[in-house]
Amino acid sequence: MSQVAETPSIVALIPARAGSRRVPDKNIRLFAGHPLIAYTIAATLQSKIFSAVVVSTDSERYADIARYYGAEVPFLRPPEFAGELSPDIEWVEYTLKHLRDDDRVYDCFSILRPTSPFRHAETIRRAWQEFLKEEGVDSLRAVEKCESHPGKMWVVRGNRMTPLLPLSPPEQPWHSSQYQSLPEVYVQNASLEIAWTRVVFEERTIAGNVLMPFFTQGHEGFDVNQPIDWRMAEALVQNGQAKLPHVPHAPYILEDHGWPG
Repeated sequence: MSQVAETPSIVALIPARAGSRRVPDKNIRLFAGHPLIAYTIAATLQSKIFSAVVVSTDSERYADIARYYGAEVPFLRPPEFAGELSPDIEWVEYTLKHLRDDDRVYDCFSILRPTSPFRHAETIRRAWQEFLKEEGVDSLRAVEKCESHPGKMWVVRGNRMTPLLPLSPPEQPWHSSQYQSLPEVYVQNASLEIAWTRVVFEERTIAGNVLMPFFTQGHEGFDVNQPIDWRMAEALVQNGQAKLPHVPHAPYILEDHGWPG
């Protein structure tokens, strides 16, 4: 009699360090009534695919907010792994190792960044199903078609410049071609990543070597990182062009930071 393979276990990892410069405290800044991180926590919990939803933060205040909205913060991230130049592998490895030390071992992990508020539970479930169907991959990463094509980008040295991608045919250089005629190129966005945990412990990477694409739709991959992104995101909600995940909590009361809106 054939046996049905068990679905691999997966843990959600939501990074929320407190040191943002371009938009101070962006991960907990109020957006449409809730701290920004609330929408990622809500969508992640509502997807119902995760064995645990863990927020990685270096701030007790952030931790309190994350717990209020239903996530776990079993420990704080050390300051040395929370700088603006700290690579993701540091905090991911630290988090997975500490969970493993507590006998909490997961086959897979997913990174879901709070700066993508329009990523819904359905988005996460769709990505998980696509990942499970694909054999031989180390990870999945969200991508979308690029708006600024690298074929039209340049490296400048002094008063001279050369194409970033020296691959175009000499008779019709990419930098002098219409966008529609150029090869399709995709750029990663911050919506989500999924990987087998073994790539962290065996290869010390969050992606491995064999990656598959997850094509985000609509505003699923919209990333809020700069003040102009924030204003655009607010406009998308106000105009009904983008919908936020439902947050089944009364708003967390943040002390006044003088933020507009």
